[in-house]
Amino acid sequence: MQTIDLNADVAEGCGQDIALMNIISSANVSCGLHAGSYQHMLETLKLAKQHNVRVGAHPGFDDRDNFGRTAQQLPEEECRALIHYQLGAAKAMCDLVGVKLSYVKPHGALYNQAAKDETLAKIIVNAVKNFDPSLAIMGLSGSYLISVAKAQGLTSISEVFADRNYESDGSLVARSKDNALITDATQAAQHALQMITQGIVTSVDGIQVPVEAQSICLHGDSEHAVQFAAEIKQKLEQQGILICI
Repeated sequence: MQTIDLNADVAEGCGQDIALMNIISSANVSCGLHAGSYQHMLETLKLAKQHNVRVGAHPGFDDRDNFGRTAQQLPEEECRALIHYQLGAAKAMCDLVGVKLSYVKPHGALYNQAAKDETLAKIIVNAVKNFDPSLAIMGLSGSYLISVAKAQGLTSISEVFADRNYESDGSLVARSKDNALITDATQAAQHALQMITQGIVTSVDGIQVPVEAQSICLHGDSEHAVQFAAEIKQKLEQQGILICI
């Protein structure tokens, strides 16, 4: 039977973590800068342990006002420190709870910039490798973050987004555009199913773009997150695809 990983951004203080943990197989745990706190990390990690959900660190820019979704240009040393600081917090909290930290997935603007900026992708990957080379890198399918991780010998996890529309170059439609988000659960499930079973995504321009779907992402801060997760799980199971690592 075919399997697929379903990941969601959690520990951001959005109030849906408990329900999501019953469905997802991987949790991108906020490290407390773009959102959340050590209390949110603690409670989320305890939930992950309870539900046997894989844990990843979700570092972002130190920008709570914009939820880490505004682009920044940081000097290399500062960017490395930003990553190390958050990975250190995530690892310490994982050790406290008794769960394994398995991967790193940048958040928001840091994620999107690293997808298109090879230099930034190298800074992030090298920071992760320096911190712990056993950690995998989760990133957008076809992005620099994935190709650099592979080149550096790190395990990579190529992900696709069930709740986001795509441009014809394989990038995500910018959140500033009206058609960036998918807000219908059935559409999100069909979107995910196409990427998993066919290895393509239909862009907003109608172009079929190749993707590698090793994991599906849902944004935990979306008001539709739990509904989407349940719908995706149901539709996948109807096709004989199980959500698990």
